[in-house]
Amino acid sequence: MRGEWFSGSVRHRVLAFLIQSAHRLEVTPIVKYTSLSLFADRFYPRLPRLMQVKHTGSWLLQPMRESHLQLFALISIWISSKIHDSRPLSMKSLKSLGDGIINEQHFTTRDFLEAEVVLMQVLNFEIGASNIAFVFLEELLIQFKGIAKVGELVNFEACLDIMDLLYEKEETSVLYSSPCSLAASILVASYVITVPRQKWEFPVLPWVKFATSCNEEDIIEIVGGILKHIFGPSLCV
Repeated sequence: MRGEWFSGSVRHRVLAFLIQSAHRLEVTPIVKYTSLSLFADRFYPRLPRLMQVKHTGSWLLQPMRESHLQLFALISIWISSKIHDSRPLSMKSLKSLGDGIINEQHFTTRDFLEAEVVLMQVLNFEIGASNIAFVFLEELLIQFKGIAKVGELVNFEACLDIMDLLYEKEETSVLYSSPCSLAASILVASYVITVPRQKWEFPVLPWVKFATSCNEEDIIEIVGGILKHIFGPSLCV
């Protein structure tokens, strides 16, 4: 796989594919964001170095194609479903979706199983899912709603839309390396976006700082970046 395959445009398309697939499969948010963590935070960044090694052991890695990345994205959703769902996604549903939306190549059931093995090997069989931004965000929002009525006005879907946007943009995906501060910042950003100004009486920033022990300056900087990515660089923060 050549270096240009790891350009921002390829990454954007594949992550958009993963998010679209998660929606079509109607998985829960925790399954969706765990799969994004497995694929975008851990698997995808390791591929350039892996591509430099000859005889990697699987035709899915050399030569790498965009359709192969799409397959690994689906496998990430499958593994995540196995972690979180009492009734995980079936191979049939996963393959049926792949047959319908992966245009470049047709994959067999055996290919899906091989892709799962390859992805697990690249991740060194480490698939922990507790240290992801979504988990921190969900817990923080529950706490917020428990101590302030205005917490009910924070739009949860807006929080998820922000998380998707930050994953899809390569320059902001680095924020996921600090999941707790990112979760705090997403909550504050969603508060600013979705809560009416006349309701801005609760000191959300000091509370978030207290609840997470995150640095206030870091949160302000991240929130400013989030708002600029949503509303454009001309936004004054």
